[in-house]
Amino acid sequence: MTYRRDEQAFFNDVYKAAFPVLFRVVLRIVGDQESAEELCHDAFIRLYQHSTTLPDIDQARYWVLRVGKNLAFNLSKRRGRERKALERVFHEPGRSSRSADRDTLEDETLATVRSAVDRLPKTLRDVIVLKEYGEMPYAEIAQVLAISEGNVKVRVHRARERLASLLEGIDVQFRE
Repeated sequence: MTYRRDEQAFFNDVYKAAFPVLFRVVLRIVGDQESAEELCHDAFIRLYQHSTTLPDIDQARYWVLRVGKNLAFNLSKRRGRERKALERVFHEPGRSSRSADRDTLEDETLATVRSAVDRLPKTLRDVIVLKEYGEMPYAEIAQVLAISEGNVKVRVHRARERLASLLEGIDVQFRE
């Protein structure tokens, strides 16, 4: 098998460019650092296996972001299904979204905002997570989601409007 480039250097360059953003996005979706790290590593293993089919670093970066995001959403869905199954089996009420340790106003606010983001439709949730948590520019979000940049802007605007209406009347406090 002949490579048209140094595959190890290519992989390292993609890793350096994509990992920080990918980790923030995946962490936001799954909510715990250990799972986020594992999913990011899974995404990069898949990148390593498919790197010869990707023409350049930018395409590889978009590809690994899309794969990592999808892995995170799949894990989140699976956890939700498992939690519901356990609740049915043991007839236990669902866990509250706020743990006993999270008693500060900031933690309560973050939980409220996360809950509101989770209630958004998937198309709006995807763009707002990539924009706000992944801190990605519109053009990159368009590449990751395989939609136009204009569509990304519209979806971000709609997601922000929907979040504003979901959070209306709630005292939301953020760090200064």
